[in-house]
Amino acid sequence: MRALIDYRPALRERSGIGEYTHELVRALAASHAPAQLDLSVFSSSWKDRLSLHEPGFERVQQIDRRWPVRTLNFAWHRLGSPSVETLTGQAFDVVHSMTPLLVPTSLAAQVITIADLSFLNEPSWTRAEVRRDYPELVHTHARDADGIIVMSEHVRQEVQRVLAVDASKIAVVPAGAPPWTPRVSAPADGYVLFVGTLEPRKNIGVLLDACERALAGQAGWSGRELLLAGKATGAAREWIERISRPPLAGRVRHLGYVDAADRRALYEGASVLVLPSLDEGFGLPVLEAMTLGVPVVASRRGSLPEVLGDAGQLVEADDAQGFADAIDRVLRDARFAAACAAAGTERARQFTWTRAAQQTFTLYEHAISHRKKCASA
Repeated sequence: MRALIDYRPALRERSGIGEYTHELVRALAASHAPAQLDLSVFSSSWKDRLSLHEPGFERVQQIDRRWPVRTLNFAWHRLGSPSVETLTGQAFDVVHSMTPLLVPTSLAAQVITIADLSFLNEPSWTRAEVRRDYPELVHTHARDADGIIVMSEHVRQEVQRVLAVDASKIAVVPAGAPPWTPRVSAPADGYVLFVGTLEPRKNIGVLLDACERALAGQAGWSGRELLLAGKATGAAREWIERISRPPLAGRVRHLGYVDAADRRALYEGASVLVLPSLDEGFGLPVLEAMTLGVPVVASRRGSLPEVLGDAGQLVEADDAQGFADAIDRVLRDARFAAACAAAGTERARQFTWTRAAQQTFTLYEHAISHRKKCASA
């Protein structure tokens, strides 16, 4: 099988779907012999070059073109061209887009990844091409795709309900846990940690409300910091300004985007991870935290209950006091925190990139079969 994956979501900053793309490519290469899977990754940018030199990518063919991202996306989304065969000068059996919109091809089976449907449910959360193209085109592209990958049962149900997609075309492929061993012990005075892009969907305002309430009198928060680790979008301006003023000034810090190579050390220093999102298609920070044994407090939204299970605390997304109380319990009750950590590391073992690669390869086979049936019909 000759497969091509659009690597562009992982080209610059590997957060969310970027990290998923990067690790899935690595796992596919590691799990299948060259005779079974001839794997290529594609990228195109005017400024950023594709250059993968990490272990695990040695036999992955890297195809890099100098087309501006927005120009190519407009051509692909609105014109349906140029085909990937024209761009690469090669033919493939399956072409995998890591977004909900197809990569144009003249011959290959087409697979898309739908991380979530927030761009349909709450368009105001999105920007740029996602707002312009995804809501208008996703129904047609999902219908025409030969296979669809989602990361959670929650998103699978949403895709079936909203997009009316044939269930046989959808595969649930959860992310795998990182190859980290659980930390030996929790830090004595660790920080409260949020990891993710600072955008409306992440519900940072409620987290800051919770922090203000906790600082007003909850003993567990005494001397602790809240760290916000993630790129700030334009919508985050109000939050950034807010943390520069009392009572949050000096108690909340925005770190910006943290490179993948530095992410483990960031989690190591945390007493608790908090993810108060209004919607998540998976919630990779939850899995990363559980892998190391960092207790998790998350909202009862999207796929977060599915990923966290009973290994942490779930709070209603609009309940600032509930978040303050849940975080405070972890910070002041060492026995409870240790129980959460142990449950989290045990649960994280259920998520492996090897399984994700096997599920993806099977979906590729089904997509190729679907394409052949449609061609002969």
